Amino acid sequence: MKDVAEDSTLQALRVDLAAAFRLTARFGWHESVGNHFSAAVSADGRRFLMNPKWRHFASIRASDLLLLDAEDPSVMEGPEAPDASAWTIHGTLHRARPDVRVVLHCHPPHATALATLKDPSMPPIDMNTARFHRDLAIDLDCGGIADDAAEGDRIAAALGSASTLLMANHGVTCTASTVAAAFEQLYFFEKAAQTVLLAHGTGKPLAVMSDAVAANTAEGWKAYAGMADAHFAYLKSVLDREEPDYAD
Repeated sequence: MKDVAEDSTLQALRVDLAAAFRLTARFGWHESVGNHFSAAVSADGRRFLMNPKWRHFASIRASDLLLLDAEDPSVMEGPEAPDASAWTIHGTLHRARPDVRVVLHCHPPHATALATLKDPSMPPIDMNTARFHRDLAIDLDCGGIADDAAEGDRIAAALGSASTLLMANHGVTCTASTVAAAFEQLYFFEKAAQTVLLAHGTGKPLAVMSDAVAANTAEGWKAYAGMADAHFAYLKSVLDREEPDYAD
């Protein structure tokens, strides 16, 4: 087995990741020309694709994505070097968790609002919130802009074995084995955060599922894993009609 994906596979990964950028902009989950997504292309996670510094998500094309090496900090000296915080978060996560193939970090409004609460927990109060039962890490120790190695290590440790990390006073990071699966996590986390905030906003007590019901619901989501591919394929078909240059 080769260390880096074959050309056709790599190109398909580029196209999927570019689609994720465009779709995130369409949903309004991005932050100006910041935020960053990455996808590992080597078995050890060391080599990965990521967006160039300060390129608007709505303009990202497959060919724009940088192929980086997490062990080669000299990439930060190039004219299209990634954002320092992007390099810190993604380079560290890909080194620490080679099983995590895709890392999506952004600041969706509801997820970010949830991250600002003193108690940013996600109680299982519906199907979407229960999706993250026992699979959500919450980092309560905001270290400011994550642009140094120590902060990258701390964030990687905070994620642990979870798929999603809610970063206090910051935003959210979703991970998965494919772009479609990671995007689906991001989609449902933003929906779940919205539900939690709306429920809190009523000022009335929450009807929280028992641990057993929440665990059963979270387990039940696994049978619907194929939804991610179907949903992402549909969303890509919209881009194919309306923004076909994303795949260039």
